[in-house]
Amino acid sequence: MDIKSFDYYLPPGYIAQEPLTKRDNSKLMIIDKKTGFLQHKRFYQIDDFLHSGDLLVLNNSKVIPVRLYGNKKNTGGKIETLLINKLADNHWKALLKPGKRIHIGTEIIFSPELNGEIVEKNDNEGSYIIKMNARDDFNKILHKIGIVPTPPYIKKKLDNSDLYQTVYASTEGSIAAPTAGFHFTKELLNKIKSKGVEILFLTLHIGRGTFEMINEEKIEDHIMKSELYTITDRNAKILNQAIKTNRRIIGVGTSVTRALESSISIKDSIIREGTRWTDLYIYPGFKYRIIKVLLTNFHLPRSTPLMLASAFAGKELLLNAYREAIKQNYRFYSFGDSMLIF
Repeated sequence: MDIKSFDYYLPPGYIAQEPLTKRDNSKLMIIDKKTGFLQHKRFYQIDDFLHSGDLLVLNNSKVIPVRLYGNKKNTGGKIETLLINKLADNHWKALLKPGKRIHIGTEIIFSPELNGEIVEKNDNEGSYIIKMNARDDFNKILHKIGIVPTPPYIKKKLDNSDLYQTVYASTEGSIAAPTAGFHFTKELLNKIKSKGVEILFLTLHIGRGTFEMINEEKIEDHIMKSELYTITDRNAKILNQAIKTNRRIIGVGTSVTRALESSISIKDSIIREGTRWTDLYIYPGFKYRIIKVLLTNFHLPRSTPLMLASAFAGKELLLNAYREAIKQNYRFYSFGDSMLIF
């Protein structure tokens, strides 16, 4: 399938630069896959479309402050570092900017307490392995000098990094937020619970794979980079029982969807508990086995989240919904509005 068929035109000014003061006042598009019928609501009305017995699954991963600014030890040149995967001991896979003149052995000073040394370079994917040398507890230093990264299309500096976290974020590990969950407030979650909807959390640490664009001409040729997810034994049992009793399982975001669809055994259709890596790439033609309803934001053209949503809703219906969202002045991308597809 040609990647060009997943392009769409977004007029300037539609990319949300900050969240709304009241998160659940964002717009919510309701999409019925069977009829193609679209409705325009506010997010606080989502409970009208949830029923007693539904299982709402959210990703509790928390974004860590992995953007660091430093200087080359020898030249003083400025270097921006984005830590993308923790490896063994004190080594991290990282992206560096500017990276063309970074060589193995280059030392970067981030603070009097922290410096890094480039020990490996991967030219194929443009990444580096950096050994972090800390004079104190590394995590303490990271939270002291690091910055929570936001996508490059968000130009406005956030006054409070908590704005780029869900209200239920608890397990650190992501380099980007599970943005479909931004719209929930604690009050709204309690209201949903009071309707008899069960809320369940899993963890998928969002990495480079989720936000990396598809550069191949054919979408099938894209290779998804792996991300780490965890489903507890208790939650696996709840999910398996929900599948047996045909309860509606609602995936909040593409990260939840990928974790759940990765966790089910092809052999016996049972969800496995534990911590695993997934490189599952979902695009049109994929057969969903767990998710019955999808809550998701509006995604970039040629992105893997757009492919996943297209596989769930159908490409033509989804892109038609995007065109309607533009007409109705929806806000796009991470801090933007959302859609509920069933």
